[in-house]
Amino acid sequence: MISVLTSSWALLLGMMLLMVGNGLQGTLLGVRGAIEGFGTFEMSVVMSAYFLGFLGGSRMTPEMIRRVGHVRVFAALASFISAVLILYPAMPNSLAWIFGRVIIGFCFSGVYVTAESWLNNSASNENRGQALSLYMIVQMVGIVSAQGLLVLADPSGYILFVISSVLVSISFAPILLSISPTPAFDSTKPMSLRELLHISPLGVIGMFLLGGVFSAQFGMAPVYGAEAGLSIGEISAFVSAFYIGALVVQYPLGWMSDRMDRRLLIMAAAAIGGAGAILAMIMGGYFIALLVAAFLIGGMSNPLYSLLIAHTNDFLEYDDMAAASGGMVFINGLGAISGPIITGWIMALFGPPGFFLFIGILMLILTGYAAYRMTQRSAPSVDDTGSYAMIYPTASHVAVELAQEYAIEEAQAEEELAEAEQS
Repeated sequence: MISVLTSSWALLLGMMLLMVGNGLQGTLLGVRGAIEGFGTFEMSVVMSAYFLGFLGGSRMTPEMIRRVGHVRVFAALASFISAVLILYPAMPNSLAWIFGRVIIGFCFSGVYVTAESWLNNSASNENRGQALSLYMIVQMVGIVSAQGLLVLADPSGYILFVISSVLVSISFAPILLSISPTPAFDSTKPMSLRELLHISPLGVIGMFLLGGVFSAQFGMAPVYGAEAGLSIGEISAFVSAFYIGALVVQYPLGWMSDRMDRRLLIMAAAAIGGAGAILAMIMGGYFIALLVAAFLIGGMSNPLYSLLIAHTNDFLEYDDMAAASGGMVFINGLGAISGPIITGWIMALFGPPGFFLFIGILMLILTGYAAYRMTQRSAPSVDDTGSYAMIYPTASHVAVELAQEYAIEEAQAEEELAEAEQS
């Protein structure tokens, strides 16, 4: 752990500041949209635009890096992010915000790809798992910390947007000024969706559904809070509860996933998340119930991302895992684009509880489909399954490939140990 901090502290510090800025702007827009009088569906399109840009950035950034290098891509995207964050309050128009969110999503995706390339380059076989875990924890800590900043100033003014822009600008200093060498960049060609669906139907369908769940909670939770009449402090706590749940539950679920049929755990996690959504619909008038529901939904949906990747890996050869990771991220991105829009449409029909209705429906569909898949083929032996690697939906395909490398190394180490014990 110390070696990881020594070699990657600048990257981890920069990414935490970056996530604080990103987490703040996402929640702030949901609150500010209500102040500006934007309708629920308008805000859903604004929030969805981020994921459209994110998906586009993940596809285009590798070529940009190959043409001009990591540092130039990093610096250019940082400039666009800071500029758009300042322009949001100056241009309170839904079309301008949609365009800005596409740019923000594109740029953040590119930044993640670049930063995660550096992380992968600095990690060794011995500390790859620790580096990945620290990176994921830093991301969640940054998002949770961002929610506390929401109460520092009036969201109807400029100050919070300025703070977000400054945090993003500062975040690049420790990374760009560090002495870490620029890594070579190589991107694996994604496996076709048809192949992935044939290999792991539950992995593909689950990833698509989970994209909708995650984008709804990441993009529409603050919109729900504003529509439900929560105070700024309550919105901050409500959004934080999703990510606190992710931090707390990730490791226990990961530990269990290496010791049982992962489909059973996927089914149970989705059912608990769905139950949390039902709880919020029934008892949404009680703020404590909302916090519990957010904790359950976030605590189940975020680890489900890692669980679905690990489950898919159980049916892949080592050489195919990296290619599969790109396809899985793309599928999740497709689900994420539609999530906020459908959520906004349901909220327009049924009011704020439509936010939890959408999440509950997706979680229960995933529960039922996991149960169905358990009847279609037997589970691989626990001894033959790969290792669980912690990864969150906020990461790019580069981090997912890093997680795949870690899973392969762990599986190979276990095979070597088993062979040594037999001989």
